[in-house]
Amino acid sequence: MERLRRAAVYGAAGTATDFAFNRLSALVHDRELLEVHTSPWMLPLYALIQPLYEPLHDRLRSRPRALRAAAYGVGFLAVEYASGRLLRRLRGQAPWDYSHARTHVHGLTRLDYLPLWAAAGLGLERLHDRLVRSSERLPAAARRRSAATRSTAQVQGRSRS
Repeated sequence: MERLRRAAVYGAAGTATDFAFNRLSALVHDRELLEVHTSPWMLPLYALIQPLYEPLHDRLRSRPRALRAAAYGVGFLAVEYASGRLLRRLRGQAPWDYSHARTHVHGLTRLDYLPLWAAAGLGLERLHDRLVRSSERLPAAARRRSAATRSTAQVQGRSRS
């Protein structure tokens, strides 16, 4: 259940960041803000961070920052490309199209986004660690609440007798 909760957080955070990035891009490129599109497919795609990114982060944790950033950037580009290919195969199109960009690969990813994805990966390290810490505290807090509830019930039971 905790993995599912973390996947939902990553999905929501990724979708919100994607929306904000597209809004900012529209402002920079002088496009109508109403032209900004996102897709419901982005939520499950960003949720893939949990099963794909977390184990990589755990393995690379002690490595130099530059190496981690490079691994994250390449990993995000690979997942973006592969998921775009899959969605094109299933739906006829991907939710994004980078064919206008100079450094696109089949319109599914942009090599010039490597530094952005690398930075996103480094930023996700903190989110991943916080989510894991909060899930470790959650069972203890739940146990305390359960014990407090039992104590209250016992006290109420004694006062009725």
